[in-house]
Amino acid sequence: MAGGPDMAEAKLSCAQCGKPAHLQCPKCVELKLPREDAAFCTQECFKASWSSHKSVHLKSKLSTLGTAELLGGGWQYCLKKGQGRTPKLPHFDWTGTLRPYPISSKRNLPSHIDQPDWAIDGIPKIEPNSDFQHVVEIKSPEQIERMRETCRIAREVLDAAARVVRPGVTTDEIDRVVHEATIAAGAYPSPLNYHFFPKSCCTSINEVICHGIPDARKLEDGDFVNVDVTVYYKGVHGDLNETFFVGNVDETSKQLVQCTYECLEKAISIVKPGVRFREIGEVINRHSTMSGFSVVKSICGHGIGELFHCAPNIPHYGSILLMAALGLDICSSYLAFSTINGYGTELLYG
Repeated sequence: MAGGPDMAEAKLSCAQCGKPAHLQCPKCVELKLPREDAAFCTQECFKASWSSHKSVHLKSKLSTLGTAELLGGGWQYCLKKGQGRTPKLPHFDWTGTLRPYPISSKRNLPSHIDQPDWAIDGIPKIEPNSDFQHVVEIKSPEQIERMRETCRIAREVLDAAARVVRPGVTTDEIDRVVHEATIAAGAYPSPLNYHFFPKSCCTSINEVICHGIPDARKLEDGDFVNVDVTVYYKGVHGDLNETFFVGNVDETSKQLVQCTYECLEKAISIVKPGVRFREIGEVINRHSTMSGFSVVKSICGHGIGELFHCAPNIPHYGSILLMAALGLDICSSYLAFSTINGYGTELLYG
């Protein structure tokens, strides 16, 4: 943390607690940002505010990007975690045959659609600082009813996407269908601009486990594609996805997707009050292993409601660290991932 006589003379207040401040965020100093929002009284206040304060740095960086790198750049490749664009294929140590294609510009939203707090600048404000990142929220009957309504909309949107899945269709076209169906229902597509994610749904093809970005690549005969949809309506999120076969799919791919679906069904069947979170993962891991597949341990299920992502985390493998149990009014997204030879698939129940 930077500090000095100039800070004292200015009589600045701590951005976290409001007390007199004599320290300043070093990154703000480097970026030459206004001192008023970068002053802190102690290291503790600086650390406590970091999850929200760092958004100031992101906004500053975005304002310095050239127009070619901004969202309105047309059909270009996505880079810088969604914050930039380039006309050239980015370098990466690819592990499979799939490659990214250029993406279209950000889709428009009508002004009457209720939007989450990341819709404009790409930065969630409430979610990262919420107590429900660490404490499981028990939903009220009113919240659950809103979630049922929102999940019904999400299911209808996903069904609309399913109807256009076939060889020759781009994943960008799937995204367009999802975007328009969501808006037609009066909802907001939750992924859009969430941490700068550039599209309204996720489309994950073949070896992509999850969160693939819809682009100009055309689906090919033999692919399988997961379409992940989340909608925001009446202040809550509804999250679900499904994996679809494209044309004639080989037997191994069929077995992989079938096994993952069975893992999901077996996990759902044990969900009731008193069941430990870890038991869900144990059921998934056991069936996947017995079927000759393995599970992905880098992604897990999550709580959902008024927040897009929150506690509890639900691993789809056995974990002795998870001792908590399910209650009657906990809403979570249960995911099942299975892999074989580097290929993966995901199914989710929300």
